[in-house]
Amino acid sequence: MSLPLIMLGGIPIVLDAGAPDQSDNPLLGESVIRLSGGEGVKMTHWGKAAGTISGQGWMPPGLDGLDYSQPLELRLTAQESMVSNGRVMALTSSPRDDWAPWAFALVGARWVEVPCVIDGLTVTVDPVAAATKYMAQWMPVYNVFASKPPKTQSSGQGSFGWTIAWEEV
Repeated sequence: MSLPLIMLGGIPIVLDAGAPDQSDNPLLGESVIRLSGGEGVKMTHWGKAAGTISGQGWMPPGLDGLDYSQPLELRLTAQESMVSNGRVMALTSSPRDDWAPWAFALVGARWVEVPCVIDGLTVTVDPVAAATKYMAQWMPVYNVFASKPPKTQSSGQGSFGWTIAWEEV
């Protein structure tokens, strides 16, 4: 079974453009304020995602024709995950519709893959005897702003390098 491809604006990034490296960083509107006794309180107003995708391959990724002035759909393959004591979890981002979320149960010291049901952003994991925790994993899809990627070309190595920086809308 082959994994899905990263896609930006409907364009798949194929392995000929290089095996992509993905990073994501929380983009948070938060700060720690101090009360009169010096106690810290974290104030969070919003939370979004941001990151980069880069690669180096035998051909460019073909993203020059995208309209970077508009939001673009980004389908990642770097998985997100969350652990819970309960079997029902609300995902923190939208999962790809072409690759369903999957789940595990912690039995002893091992994660065992188990079936789950997805309804919107809610994952319900099938019960497992002796499970102490449950985990849901998924590949996210975001609406993002991105910039036209800077590129490099090495004639000596016959390769193209590229990097895409993105931020969730």
